[in-house]
Amino acid sequence: MAPTSPVSGPAIYGSRYRPLVAQLLLVEDDAAIRGALIRALTELGHAVASSPGAMAALRQVLEAPPDLVLLDLGLPDLEGSEALRMIRAVSAVPVVVITARDDETEIIRVLDAGADDYVIKPIRAVLRRADQTDATRAGPLEVGGLRLDSGAYVATLDGTALDLSRREFDLLHYLAMHAGRVVARRDLLTHVWRMPYGGADKTVDVHISWLRRKLGETAQQPRYLHTVRGVGVKLTAPS
Repeated sequence: MAPTSPVSGPAIYGSRYRPLVAQLLLVEDDAAIRGALIRALTELGHAVASSPGAMAALRQVLEAPPDLVLLDLGLPDLEGSEALRMIRAVSAVPVVVITARDDETEIIRVLDAGADDYVIKPIRAVLRRADQTDATRAGPLEVGGLRLDSGAYVATLDGTALDLSRREFDLLHYLAMHAGRVVARRDLLTHVWRMPYGGADKTVDVHISWLRRKLGETAQQPRYLHTVRGVGVKLTAPS
C-alpha cells in the first residue's frame, strides 16, 4: 500500500521516498482565516496541517516536521514571536510570519528572531477571495458547446466527454472564466501553474496545443482557442 500523508491522504513520493508535495503547517487561531488559507493553499497543490495555538504547533514541528511553517503572531496561548524562538531552538524549518500587523519595528523584531520572511495578510481580502472562489466554482461554465464542471472535474464538448489531465482542465477552466477576453501567458502561468512568468517558457504553448488537439481544432483553423500573437490566448464560442 502506498504511504499516506497524515493531513491530506495519499502522498506523492519521488526518489528515496521524499514527498514531492510540500507539507505546510499553518498556525492561525482565527477559524475563518485558517479555513480560507487552507483552501487556498490546498488549491495550489500543497498538503496543509494546521494548529490554532503555538504549543500544539511546536509539538507538530517535533513529531512530523513540515517543509514550511506559516506562523501568525496573534496566538491565544503564546506570543507568536516567542513561538518563533521556540521553533528555532529545535528546528531549522523555514518560517514565514503571516500577520495583520504592519509596524516596521515588529517586522525587524520577528526577522531578528529567526523568521525567513514576513507577509502582511489582508484579512478581509483573503475571506473575500475565498468566497469569490467558492462562488465561481459553484456552477458549470458553458462556452458554445463546451461545458466545464469544476466540482466534478468533468469537461464535455457537444455532449462528449473530453479526456483532460488535471492541468489541461485547470487551463481550460481559467480561460472559460475569462471567455471572450485575451488572457496573457504570464497570467496563465501565475494562476494555473502558480509560477513566475519566464520569457522563454513554452509551457502554455504546449498545453494549448494539446487542448486544441482534444477540441478537434488546429492553430491554423481555431474554433475555441485563439492565439493573439505577442499578447495571449482567448477562448470564444465558434461563430
